[in-house]
Amino acid sequence: MRIRTLSAQLVNQIAAGEVIERPASVVKELLENSLDAGSRAIEVEIERGGVGRIHIADDGCGIHRDDLALALAAHATSKIASIEELEQVASLGFRGEALASIASVARVRLVTRAAGEELAWEIVAEAGTAPSAPRPAARRAGTSVEVSDLFFATPARRKFLRTDKTEFGHIDTVVRRLVLARAEVGFTLRNDARAVFAVPAANDEDARARRVATLCGQAFLDSAIAIEESGAALRLRGWAALPTAARTRADLQYFFVNGRAVRDRVITHAIRQAYTDLLHHAHHPAYVLHLELDPATVDVNVHPAKHEVRFRQSQVVHGFIAQTLGRALAGARAGSGPAGPTRAAAGRLFGVAAPAGAQRPIPLAVREQAAAYAALAEEPAGAVHEDASETPPLGYALAQLHGAYVLAQNEEGLVVVDMHAAHERITYERLKRAFGGEGVRAQPLLVPVTVAVGRQQADLAEERADTLRSLGLEVDRLGEDRLVVRQVPAMLARADAARLLTDVLEDLERCGAGAIVEERGNELLATMACHGSVRANRRLTLEEMNALLRDMERTERSGQCNHGRPTWMPLSLGELDRLFQRGR
Repeated sequence: MRIRTLSAQLVNQIAAGEVIERPASVVKELLENSLDAGSRAIEVEIERGGVGRIHIADDGCGIHRDDLALALAAHATSKIASIEELEQVASLGFRGEALASIASVARVRLVTRAAGEELAWEIVAEAGTAPSAPRPAARRAGTSVEVSDLFFATPARRKFLRTDKTEFGHIDTVVRRLVLARAEVGFTLRNDARAVFAVPAANDEDARARRVATLCGQAFLDSAIAIEESGAALRLRGWAALPTAARTRADLQYFFVNGRAVRDRVITHAIRQAYTDLLHHAHHPAYVLHLELDPATVDVNVHPAKHEVRFRQSQVVHGFIAQTLGRALAGARAGSGPAGPTRAAAGRLFGVAAPAGAQRPIPLAVREQAAAYAALAEEPAGAVHEDASETPPLGYALAQLHGAYVLAQNEEGLVVVDMHAAHERITYERLKRAFGGEGVRAQPLLVPVTVAVGRQQADLAEERADTLRSLGLEVDRLGEDRLVVRQVPAMLARADAARLLTDVLEDLERCGAGAIVEERGNELLATMACHGSVRANRRLTLEEMNALLRDMERTERSGQCNHGRPTWMPLSLGELDRLFQRGR
């Protein structure tokens, strides 16, 4: 076979295979051009899943009449002109092949009017033919691009497309990403002449929050923590949902780098790390987050469709995201969530003034019990001391229900606490602090406990004696298949020592022989915390119930258990009144 030069048409069609995967790819490229043109209002109209027609109109700067011949040419762009500009590109599009690729596989009509010009101009192009000469047209300032009969020139590509509904679903996702990325721009989306959504430009925090609620649902916004943090020449802002609002699918995850929607392993891993200990392994966090940094420190030219990026200092970016989100989630302790009826009381506890007239009288007996607990309770470093005259966020205990739930009264109404889940989180956080600090304090057993195990587990206990000791467990081998527990962590002194040891050994077996405890330490500590938590059907005194409530308010991440389930739920007086139809 002899070497030959490919025709320009074939070159463009090959490029289209990289850039134009489906109708959603066309929408993405055209919208990015509109945004790069400085548009403040963009309309998107779709017919037949985008295969029939895609029409995008904007109010951007438009294209000069003399540049129209280049608008559909390959690798022609107004966005970069040198390698220096490429290395710190700030525009969404810059490669210059999108319009040429689209025109090689579809019919394209472009109408544009440059800012300050009296006339609009129109050109049309069709696969296999050169663009027409510009001719006058009527249009306000900005640009309209109409793409019809997508892939008519490449039927083999068209047959791989899905149903119109599926293809529009991909388009809807693309548009929503860009709507969330560029709050300052108004967007309208129509599908087969039906309005899907219309959102105005959002120029303040409240308007941006309303936009997020429109696109992601009010439930997401109600469950989310607002993020705003800067450091190390980086800025992270947006919203991250509490673990209790985790989803079974990764379908509400939006991350933007300098306004560009990306999928990046460094970012994904950092976010997952921030949610460690807070999510069930089958659940996914929900978030809308924006990372801003110097464009020169991130390479956006890694992938033809620009989905991926490469950071110059990936470890710095990873650490900043993981620590920022981790701190925000840790601060969402019980009684201080982003929404719900406990916000006013939580505000006072953490130094924010409550609304006037919010306080209700507290029975003297309960106050005396709370004061008695304050003198006895173990308080971690940095504990917040509430004013005894104020009602704490989770209120004061009233009773225990079915040996599983604590019922408490706070200023807003009723609080129901899953006592096992709450105490498990408290114990776990204390174990983590101890393990990461001076070590887990051990307590000798008055009567050592002998445990029958398999030979493999006995070997493992002997080999990993140091690891067990670092967890507060002193274990000796008595024979081929017997172990004896002589010490347990002091905070787990009441736990079943035999079951505690066998469960920890099972976790160590899963870790693998070569793993070190630092790599999987949290899993081991979580297992131990479960053993140290109050069990169902154990009767608690009022003092013990109030002690649990105060510990929850002091403990990071105490709003959910280690698997992401809520540890407490509020029921306001208004909700109770509606249940009993009071005031009607």
